[in-house]
This record gives sequence, C-alpha cells and structure tokens, in this order.
Amino acid sequence: MSTVAAFEFIETESQRQEFQACVEELRGQRGAQMPALQEAQRIYGYLPIQIMKRLSKELALSLEELYSTATFYAQFTFVPKGDYTISVCMGTACYVKGAGDILESFSTELNIESGETTANRKFTLESCRCIGACGLAPVLTVNEEVYGRLSKKKADKILITYLNRN
Repeated sequence: MSTVAAFEFIETESQRQEFQACVEELRGQRGAQMPALQEAQRIYGYLPIQIMKRLSKELALSLEELYSTATFYAQFTFVPKGDYTISVCMGTACYVKGAGDILESFSTELNIESGETTANRKFTLESCRCIGACGLAPVLTVNEEVYGRLSKKKADKILITYLNRN
C-alpha cells in the first residue's frame, strides 16, 4: 500500500495575478461557478483548498456548492498532476487484453495507486474507461501520446523511457 503524498500549495505571483483578474472578471456574473473552477484549474493545474476558499469568498458562493460542482465533473482534480499523466485504458477490449496487469505493474513501479501522484510530482497514474482506440487494445496514454497494442513488457519499456527523462 502506498502513502499518499501531501503537497504544499505554492502560488507564484503570476498565478496570483492571473487568478485575481479571472475572479474580478467573473464576480457578480450569473453562472460564474463553472468558468471560475475551470480557470482556477488551468492556472494551478488542480483545485487547491486555498483557491477553493478564495473562490467561495470572492464569488459569494458556499464552499460546499463549489466542492459539489467540482466533484461532479471528472475534469476537476484536487491533487496536483505530475509532469507525466499516465492513463491506462480499462475499457472492455483493453482489460481483456491485459490492461489490468499493466496498471498493476505501473502502480508497483511508481509506488502509487491509480488516481495518485508521485511525491516528486513527476508521474500521475490513472485508469480510464475507454479512450476510443479499441482496435489498438490494450492502450495507454502519457499526457497526449497514445501507445497501443501493448504487452506488459512493451508497457514497462515505455515507463522506463519516461522514468529516465528529466
């Protein structure tokens, strides 16, 4: 069982300024909640609690309302993503052809579970339902790069390539 890393929230001055400009533009607008959450995630890469509290105050929305919206949509995350987001397709075609073994292998190698990020923020490991490349099963993506027709051995070589990158 891996340990979930606690991440310190660090905000740059440019992020703070960009976020503040976004909030000022959306303040008082009806339906500002979704665009505000989307912009916050774009700016920070995730939705840190500090930003959620600031959004709540600035837009006069309850923290519960913001959280409810953010947890409803899969596009939002409350933990920072790694430099490389590895997503292993667990759709039927991929699963039947060994995607579960690939996900398990990556989980062991990276010492994180699906949905977690390594402490050094280099990798985030995820599983997804289907990426629409069933003919290439099993499939995984690293950021936007698609890798298909994988065996566990081929997948491990892909991971090693990314492990060796700076």
